Amino acid sequence: MGNSNSSNVTVTYVEPVDTGSPSTGFITWGAGMVFFMTPGLALFYSGLSKHNNALSLMMLCMLAMAVVTVQFFLYGFSLAFSESGGPFIGDFKMGALNTLGSHSFPHTSPQIPSIAFMVYQMQFATLTAALIFGSVPERTRFVPAMIFTVFWTTFVYDFVAYWTWADRGWIRNFSCIGDIYTAMATTNSSSPSAVPCQIGGYDFAGGGPVHIASGFAGLAYCLVLGKRKHIHVEHHSLVNVMFGTGILWFGWLAFNGGSEGAANTRAAMASTNTTIAAACGALTWIWFDFIWTRKLSALSFCSGAVAGLVGITPAAGFVAPWAAIVIGFLTALACNSWCRVKKHIGFDDSFDAFSVHGCGGFIGNILTGIFAQKWVGKLDGTDYPGGWLEGNWIQVGYQLGGSTAIAVWSFTISGILCLIINKIPYLHLRQTETDEALGGDFVEMGEVGYMLVISEPEGEILDDEHAFNLGTRHDGKRISMGDALHHNSDARSSVGSKKTGSSFDILKRPHINRVRGNDSEVSMSSFTDSASAHQEKGASTRQNGHGHSHGVVNFAADVDRL
Repeated sequence: MGNSNSSNVTVTYVEPVDTGSPSTGFITWGAGMVFFMTPGLALFYSGLSKHNNALSLMMLCMLAMAVVTVQFFLYGFSLAFSESGGPFIGDFKMGALNTLGSHSFPHTSPQIPSIAFMVYQMQFATLTAALIFGSVPERTRFVPAMIFTVFWTTFVYDFVAYWTWADRGWIRNFSCIGDIYTAMATTNSSSPSAVPCQIGGYDFAGGGPVHIASGFAGLAYCLVLGKRKHIHVEHHSLVNVMFGTGILWFGWLAFNGGSEGAANTRAAMASTNTTIAAACGALTWIWFDFIWTRKLSALSFCSGAVAGLVGITPAAGFVAPWAAIVIGFLTALACNSWCRVKKHIGFDDSFDAFSVHGCGGFIGNILTGIFAQKWVGKLDGTDYPGGWLEGNWIQVGYQLGGSTAIAVWSFTISGILCLIINKIPYLHLRQTETDEALGGDFVEMGEVGYMLVISEPEGEILDDEHAFNLGTRHDGKRISMGDALHHNSDARSSVGSKKTGSSFDILKRPHINRVRGNDSEVSMSSFTDSASAHQEKGASTRQNGHGHSHGVVNFAADVDRL
């Protein structure tokens, strides 16, 4: 993708390349690193969530990865990277990968086999779809979300990837779109043809197709869904967030470096710029937050690192390392400022997917047009006119035009898709208020990421006989939380019994409710769809015939607070 623009080029088929070349191994290994970014993102998102949504958020990301993989195999890759389409979208001639093999694509991946290029690009598509769910966690339903994912990848990602990277894409060929139409009219458009072309938009690794597209899709999605009913401040596991950030940072080296499509000096430059921008972004964000809080926050560090990575994505193979420092700083500062402004606007971009990816991708694209330098492109023999700093001021206009088009297209199509799906019976996008309070882990999966246990007052976990095993059926000793609830907002169901003096706790949150009494019974409080039902605090108790209290845990209120 780094070689996606060149001047006065002629498109011809290339003879089969050596499939054992270093570049082939480099890209194939890079595909594995980029693949690993989606589980890393899943960890990142799960750590930001409440504990009762941790597993379901990870599942959303992994489901998106599987769904988009199948879509990309069937027709997505053909639509996004066809060499015989028009300026707007490709065709289906490479559907089911039936023409891919050892030959290369002359202007997108001339040094590697087409099949290696495909598997690398597939990981981009899967990650992009998963990014969207950072705007709508803790309230979206699985099945409608996956239907949205299929159509969004088809009508948004495949389109904007084609505009940006394909041989005839209009953003890639800003100044010669007319020449493309002329070539199509005078040649056989079913095969690659001579297309005289000058430089269009610069986007080395996906500032537009990945970050702007996913960020503005997340914005549309969260506006259609509305705010969460019970917005929490604390994140259940910043350890997961830190670990996820490390995986993302690691994978981003291949995300940007591999976009060169070859194992060469320019790929090394892209990876160098990537880690510099991430470090600068992390330090900028944590410093800016320190001014306000006087604390060195782990979340601030992680947010800044991701912002720096987003900002450098389109610029990685076009700018010098000193510019990567500037891009990391400016992107993190802008995204941090927007996150503060967003709180006063009123929409619930829950994990700042739009704030970091949408805004950060847009800013990164513009900064690429300013700081791009000719000598960086020449590291692989490509002649670029550079950016604003080298007198090519029109490049900023190209960057602004392409970024705006992608943002408008993604926001509009995403909003339309959400509205249509939301109107289809049984496919409403949003969970009910009761389901939202219980969490996606129970409601969508019948499983949880963390086990509910009974513990002694001293905090010792009781024997296996007295543990709750969520997701199983009644067997006399273990009982399913889902069976107890039956997803009935009016139910008051017995969950089980516990020993005298024991307490009903949630792993990771010990002694949330301490209920005492002889042969105490832990029960579900009745829930209603009103918000007030979830705001009760503490545990209700009732007296038995011997004057001892039977403990009753108000689960609906507590699950919201957790």
